[in-house]
Amino acid sequence: MGKYFGTDGVRGPVGERPMTVNFAVRLASAAGRVMVPEGGSVVVGKDPRISGYMFESALEAGFVAAGVNVKLLQVMPTPGIAYLTRVLGADLGVVISASHNLYMDNGIKFFDRKGSKLSDEDQSRIEELVDEQPITRESKKLGRAERRYDAVDRYMTFCKQSVSESMSLSGMRIVIDGSNGATYKIAPKVFSDLGADIVTIGCSPNGTNINDGFGSTSPQALQSTVTALGADLGIAFDGDGDRLSLVDSKGQLIDGDQIVYALAMARKQKGELKGPVVGTIMSNLGLEQAMQREGIEFLRANVGDRHVLSTLAEKGGVIGGETSGHIITLDKTSTGDGIIAALQMLEAIVDSGKTVEQLVSGMARLPQKMINVRMESRVDISDNKIINKAVLATEAELGDRGRVVLRPSGTEPVVRVMVEGNSESEVLQHAEALAEVVAKAT
Repeated sequence: MGKYFGTDGVRGPVGERPMTVNFAVRLASAAGRVMVPEGGSVVVGKDPRISGYMFESALEAGFVAAGVNVKLLQVMPTPGIAYLTRVLGADLGVVISASHNLYMDNGIKFFDRKGSKLSDEDQSRIEELVDEQPITRESKKLGRAERRYDAVDRYMTFCKQSVSESMSLSGMRIVIDGSNGATYKIAPKVFSDLGADIVTIGCSPNGTNINDGFGSTSPQALQSTVTALGADLGIAFDGDGDRLSLVDSKGQLIDGDQIVYALAMARKQKGELKGPVVGTIMSNLGLEQAMQREGIEFLRANVGDRHVLSTLAEKGGVIGGETSGHIITLDKTSTGDGIIAALQMLEAIVDSGKTVEQLVSGMARLPQKMINVRMESRVDISDNKIINKAVLATEAELGDRGRVVLRPSGTEPVVRVMVEGNSESEVLQHAEALAEVVAKAT
């Protein structure tokens, strides 16, 4: 993590640095100078949280003053902004969203002209300038701003083109949970256009209810709705639409590791799987074991979908993702996309004639427990001797039966303590003990 950039852009409580109007203007000025050539352009989109409109105006001012042309896309899922950055020929894509966080937070993240997350080097170059005063060019060199009203239709067409033209979801009842976020209008329309009978929940954003009791981080409402209606499948997106969770017909939750497994197997059966499958250090050991049984190379990247993406690109892979539901299908799009990942799963269901339960049945998830230990601020635990000693002791006791991962969050002031193993009770015991050590040692 950098001075301001975390795992995925800049994020924090609205009204506290860095999520202030003044900082947003400075960030736009810096990013414009670093990433956009003279006469170039950026696209800016947002989720529906109330502060997004304020930050949109601040970013617009900072970019225009720096001589950058701005295309405003209104409410749009993060992956849609990545796509439109490419097809509109922009030099930079900007997303105003705090993803799965509640409305009190917001964030700003970027895509390069290829629709990929910025490199660490690019982020560092922006951070070098962000504390300087924003520049204002003379009138003839100012940028221009315009609103693009065709953005939603172009992105929906792109999503539907990611599956076979002949694929039909006719006869399937699907419950869509839009998390009262950026997918609230687009996702139901995409799946309905493909023939599905759609029921929606969490698709009535009011600026303050994003991720509140709905979405991929709160799937309980989706689970109960799927079982109550006898639906075939439930799909929950997070606030900005770059990740998802699925719920099968019995109301059981299907996470990102299981989705990665199912997509990898579908690609393998079609002869379309290239390179390794990529997860993260937090991916369930059961996914790695399942890939090994199938003779598929499995690699672990650092947490963050941009690290998964860079590893896939470097190693020539096409399928990867995180347990949280950031799923990347590089043969379909340039970044993690919840709608496209869901469409790929539905295509696998239609092609195979199997239920989603059957598609993921070949992967056995090992018991895994993660505890978030809240801190007053972000901390570096790598050199803490007390914590390191406790981790080594736990790893020695687990042996080859499990794993331990301690990781400061890149999006909030918590340390994530994860223990994985064969025994649920043993995993819980070790996770609680380590969490207590971390809490006392920091």
